[in-house]
Amino acid sequence: MSAESKSLLRLFRELSPVRQAALLEYAEFLASRERIEGDNAVPQEPQPIPRPDQESVVKAIQRLMSSYPMLDRNKLFQETSVQMTKHVMQGVPAREVIDELEIIFRRHYETHSAERSA
Repeated sequence: MSAESKSLLRLFRELSPVRQAALLEYAEFLASRERIEGDNAVPQEPQPIPRPDQESVVKAIQRLMSSYPMLDRNKLFQETSVQMTKHVMQGVPAREVIDELEIIFRRHYETHSAERSA
């Protein structure tokens, strides 16, 4: 048993039965919040979705956003917009733009992971 568990048990035993019940209710409340937050937590690891043979740039961006849900979309907006513009306005083939988008998302993920580790 950890030191925290022993301390909690000692304090619990010192309480009146009414306060013990209140503490149990509060602990159950906190545990349920933890489960809810855990269920709603954004995955911190990529959730890779296979790249189809034929994919539009828009679909690729949607796929990559789903594959990397932990990334801040606002931080990605500028670079993804540049790639979309290259495709639409400059005629860069979708395959090349999507290859570059894959690199951009991977780089943002690596930066995100490094920041979380620091």
